[in-house]
Order: sequence, then structure tokens, then C-alpha cells
Amino acid sequence: MELIDGNAISRAILDEIKAEVAALSGPPPSVTFVRVGEDPASVFYVGKKQKVAAELGIESRLQTFPESVTREELLGFIDQLNADPGVHGILVQAPLPDHISEREVFNRVHPDKDVDGFNATNVGRLCQEDPSAFVSCTPAGIIELLQRSGVETSGKNAVVVGRSLIVGKPAALLLVMKAATGNATVTIAHSRTDDLAAVCRQADILVAAIGRAGLITADMVKEGAVVIDVGINRVDDATKKKGYRIVGDVDFDAVAPKCRAITPVPGGVGPMTVAMLMKNTLSAYKRQQA
Repeated sequence: MELIDGNAISRAILDEIKAEVAALSGPPPSVTFVRVGEDPASVFYVGKKQKVAAELGIESRLQTFPESVTREELLGFIDQLNADPGVHGILVQAPLPDHISEREVFNRVHPDKDVDGFNATNVGRLCQEDPSAFVSCTPAGIIELLQRSGVETSGKNAVVVGRSLIVGKPAALLLVMKAATGNATVTIAHSRTDDLAAVCRQADILVAAIGRAGLITADMVKEGAVVIDVGINRVDDATKKKGYRIVGDVDFDAVAPKCRAITPVPGGVGPMTVAMLMKNTLSAYKRQQA
């Protein structure tokens, strides 16, 4: 069994980006983060992204708004960022307050600055296999993990458990597309799938992205499968200082012995998401400089 080390692979990608940024002439790539409210997870994730950007020589800015911000105020600020030639990438951190539509906000970000890959234009470009598409960072990271770990996708049966716009659907599109990193036969499974275990057992490559701790058990995985665990779930653990630990959607200890390769949680897909965000930011910069 091979442990797919997302920390090591993401570090290699970040080192490549850092070298490329250092070789640029003129102002550095710039990404602006927009956060609404003080959700602890959002504060943490944006802080992590800013720290990584600084390490790479990418300029990052943070604009925060109170949860009382109006739709008009938030959309107006995004319009300003869209028009600013010094801003190459824009990321609006979810979640947003209930009175503001995430879909509307994501679609307001200009497609060429949409480094999160959530704008409908970029989703459409992905469906059309247009190389100009910015791809959502977590699915893009999954493909990088598979590619850099030497996992062949062509002709393989891939099962994606989860149908979110952020992970499940774009991951399935990437795996099925006509490309060296695609050409798989893809099944999308979800909470309403009949006999989920039987569907999962068909998978040569199983992507678990449904957000339920330990959902994927050993009896759901065939021998020699490659398992990519996207889940990040908190479970109570009195032995931990914080009172909880982070686990994935896969029962790792039971499933790992059956696998050809598997990602851990943490340290698997998670680090790749930030790495791919930085890769998208550099791509946006180069596109706008052309």
C-alpha cells in the first residue's frame, strides 16, 4: 500500500511556482481575498492561503466585511476588483450570510480572475474541455495527486462519491475528459444512490467527497483500488487538546490495507487545494499580462 503524500506533492508544486514567480519581471501576481464575517474556519483558511502566497512571492490582499454587508455593497466591491488591472485573482471565501446568494457572488467574479473556478463560465469551459478554464482547486488537486503518483486513469472505472459543484461534479468531469489525466469511465454516486457499497466496489479509483466521517468502509472497496479521501470531518476525541480530531470520509485504518494507494486525512488532498489556488493565480497573472 502506497500512502499518497499530499504535503510532499503540494510542496513540489509550490516550489515550481515560487521559482517561476521569482523569474518574473515587473510587479508580482496579486490575489485579493474577500471574507464576510468572522467564521473561525474562514479566518483560518484565508490566513493559510495568505501565508502560502507570501512564501511564493505572490501579493495577497484581504478585504473583510461584516455579516450585515448588503448584496449591493459586496457585488460593488467585486466589480471594483474586476476593473482593477493590479488584481489578477479574486477569491470570495464561503460561506456567505444567508441573505447573499453565493451563486450570484461567484458569478460576479470575472472569469479570467476566478481563481477558485466557481464562475459559471469556467464551469462551462470545463464541460467543453476548454484549456482556458480555471478549475476548482480541490478537483484540480485530485488530478495532480493521481498524475504525480503515477496512477493511470485511462480506461479505469472511477467512482466519485459526492455531487457538489465544488468537488464532486468537476472531479467527475476531469476524470472523464479526453486527456492523459482523464479517459476514465466515471460514476457519480451520492446520498440517494441505491446500494452505494456495490457501486463503490466497482471502482479502480474511488474519490470520497460527501462529508460524512468514516462513510467508506472496507467492504465498500475492492482489492487494489486507489482511494482519494476529500473529507474533512471533526469527531470528538477526549485525548486531543482541542477535544476533537480531523478524519476523512474513509475509515482509513480498515480500508488502507486493501488499497494500492490511498490519501491520508490530514495531509492528503487538503494541501493540494492551496497549491492549486496558487497555480491558478499565476496562470491568471500570465493570461492578463499577455
